[in-house]
Amino acid sequence: MARKPSTTKPSRTAGGALTHIGASGEARMVDVSDKPATERLAVAEGRVIMTKATLDLIVSGNAKKGDVLGTARIAGIMAAKRTSELIPLCHPLALSKVTVDIEPDPKLPGCLVRASVKVTGPTGVEMEALTAVSVACLTIYDMIKAVERGVRIEGIHLVEKLGGKSGHYRG
Repeated sequence: MARKPSTTKPSRTAGGALTHIGASGEARMVDVSDKPATERLAVAEGRVIMTKATLDLIVSGNAKKGDVLGTARIAGIMAAKRTSELIPLCHPLALSKVTVDIEPDPKLPGCLVRASVKVTGPTGVEMEALTAVSVACLTIYDMIKAVERGVRIEGIHLVEKLGGKSGHYRG
């Protein structure tokens, strides 16, 4: 399915330069101290594709390593909270809400992973939502890799972003 083009522009200064790159090309953390604290929300999703037999094993709760979906949910939430430790130049944020929903989908077959992250602060939570989805997908893979090595993680993307100067984005 073709994706709609983004209605928002890349993070740039008034002069058009990228905000995480200094005049000499050095990486830097953006100063957000003058930005107002507003409510911000980001939603991301991805898919873990596997055989129907592997999906059935997950849904039945009989995976050798335990509760695959429950463990992946917790891993995704933990990852969102630690995004600034994993992604260079991300601001540490006091997240107010993180949800990770995982829906088994026999049509894929596989799991649809969706994370929603909320904060009231001076910067957005897109990276936290994307990190939550990525780690939840990786956790599903880790817990079933002994059964099926050909599992694929695909389609991780930002679905929606609300709040802040750049406004509403829907992918």
